[in-house]
Amino acid sequence: MTGGELIENRTFDEIAVGDEASATRTLSVEDTELFALVSGDVNPAQLDPGDAATNLFHHVIAHGMWGGGLISAVLGTQLPGPGSIYVSQSLHFLKPVDLGDTITAHVRVVEKRAEDCTVVLDCRCLNQDGAEVITGQAEVRAPCEKISRQRVALPDVRVSHHDAYRLLIERTQGADPPATAVVHPCTAQAIIAAVDAAREGLIEPILVGPAKKIQAAAREAGQDISAFRLVDAEHSHAAAARAVALVRAGEARLLMKGSLHTDELMGAIVARDTGLRTERRISHAYVMDVPGHPAPLIITDAAINITPSLEEKADIIRNAIDLAHVLGIAEPKVAILSAVETVNPILPSTLEAAALCKMADRGQILGGILDGPLALDNAISEAAAQEKGIVSPVAGKAEILVVPNLEAGNMLAKQLTFLGGADAAGVVLGARVPIILTSRADSLRTRLASCAIAALLARAAPKAAPGLPVPAS
Repeated sequence: MTGGELIENRTFDEIAVGDEASATRTLSVEDTELFALVSGDVNPAQLDPGDAATNLFHHVIAHGMWGGGLISAVLGTQLPGPGSIYVSQSLHFLKPVDLGDTITAHVRVVEKRAEDCTVVLDCRCLNQDGAEVITGQAEVRAPCEKISRQRVALPDVRVSHHDAYRLLIERTQGADPPATAVVHPCTAQAIIAAVDAAREGLIEPILVGPAKKIQAAAREAGQDISAFRLVDAEHSHAAAARAVALVRAGEARLLMKGSLHTDELMGAIVARDTGLRTERRISHAYVMDVPGHPAPLIITDAAINITPSLEEKADIIRNAIDLAHVLGIAEPKVAILSAVETVNPILPSTLEAAALCKMADRGQILGGILDGPLALDNAISEAAAQEKGIVSPVAGKAEILVVPNLEAGNMLAKQLTFLGGADAAGVVLGARVPIILTSRADSLRTRLASCAIAALLARAAPKAAPGLPVPAS
């Protein structure tokens, strides 16, 4: 891609001793992060304010070569410009460059060598106060032919922090990790997921399944599981039943899916007399950390209820509201999604959305602010809501997205994950204990976040236990 601006070089014959050029840029946090990403230089002095507070300068400073890059930009685009070949560069770093400093890179020709078209330039970088921060000298082989090109349009690059999950994990620190029945962890990946969560202090694993297979998986993963309790069970179905029994006996406060199918685990959980049912409908929720979105999004249900009824959707919403409370959202804004934002008799999801909102008005769904039907755009974008003329405390500000059915939820979550770079931490709600559902495709950060969410839910159970009956209105 090219932009409209032309950049043009100066050939060796056009250059005279004393010629000058310069460029100016202000250092931002994103500059330091992008430089670290490209270079691999993750020195805490440039990235971590806490660590930098103990260094010589007591605050974050720029990578030294960031200023060197400004000099390179002047040489490559102005003097001599396109067609130049960098031969050598010396740099002396005189003062630190701080966040917010405005740096001007200045070059001046001091020598020409006709035998190989080399140009020698003095180089300086000055801050907004005129103080020199970098000095040096460059040797560049100047072009012999005139080149004029449109400036290449750079891609729109954004730094994704995923701070929401980091903050969740930090909130679990300082408390005893809940005993967690890890069901049938018979692959290396399942063992690693449990060990990583234990190492972070998020769970205390109880490994439930065929002992020999679990030990073989641990050897394959190169992990030491000797510190964990191991409960032998013949096969995956037996492991699911045994893990549920541990919960019923009070020996485990969480369940975590290992390498068995979700249906096998859920079968043991919903068993009528031996499972973990409550008066609430069991449902799934993703806590999505979406780059560029200011706060986590809760999406429900994308894994358990295929085509939930109106009554089941009410429980799905109650579960999601309880989850939001545990995550620190005092009165979550709940958008009930459909394809449109108006009630249409031929679209059942719009009728159910309207009914659910009226249930909330009558005190049948408590703890959140509901609105619907809302389309996805006007649920999460204030601009889209304003464009449609929607006046609502939820529109454009939704924190919980309730989808019409499992297909819609699954596609929405995967679109955000694979096209939008989001992370999706999954948890099952409405049972006696939270259930951690992880996928083979999950990153370490996502697996840890799923465990952190479940641990927070387990800790909050005496105050706001998801899955307990809703008080009568």
